[in-house]
Amino acid sequence: MELYNALIKSTLDSLKSLKGKSWDYNSRKSWPDLGASELILQSEAAYELGANGLGSANYVCVTSNSELVSKDQVILYGPDLNKIKKNNPFARIVLIRGGILDGDDDEVYRALKQIEFSKYHVYPDGYMVRMSPENYREQIRVGKKAVKKGISFEAIGNRYIDEYKKDANVVNVTVIFITDPDFDYSVLTENAKKSDKLTSTLCHIMEGLPTDCTVCGLKDVCDEVEGMKELHFGVGDKGTNEHH
Repeated sequence: MELYNALIKSTLDSLKSLKGKSWDYNSRKSWPDLGASELILQSEAAYELGANGLGSANYVCVTSNSELVSKDQVILYGPDLNKIKKNNPFARIVLIRGGILDGDDDEVYRALKQIEFSKYHVYPDGYMVRMSPENYREQIRVGKKAVKKGISFEAIGNRYIDEYKKDANVVNVTVIFITDPDFDYSVLTENAKKSDKLTSTLCHIMEGLPTDCTVCGLKDVCDEVEGMKELHFGVGDKGTNEHH
């Protein structure tokens, strides 16, 4: 599964100008998880990340390439949670290396969907997540008590990795947080849009919809992403003789 590789490379290239800090994955340092979503009132919040009017982006890219995702780690570009004093822009990007992503098409599809849903099962204490998939945003409200307890992106990232690695198809996970207030988050928003379109196109293909480009609204993705059109032909050949 190399469909997301160009997007992963683009993401990493866009972050080269930033100074980052990284931590190897350590489950013993994971932030406590509540097991259910928490309501943090405005009066209980220290600040918000990715709030309206501030940059925000969230997306996941999956690959089987060990050079692009070589180990489990957390990377931070910008101030950590204990250094932020007011509302701040925010992005969270997850890069995953999967194990069976070169197998049967149906298996790959199911594996990707299962990986995608993992992000909805993380509920860090004092860290309220609100997602807006239609805007490719993720907004975080951080509680005052959590800041006093020493909440950090290393601990939050470890918690996300814990959840992703429950999936037997996940080999390595890199969780990237960006909080640099001077970074151009619109670059990441565009990448998030591309990731969403790529995933939507893959779902479109795996659902066995017509492979006639003249009636397909996702033709531009197939044309742009290496390997997508070949996958579409392969799936389409199972149930149709139409050609692009």
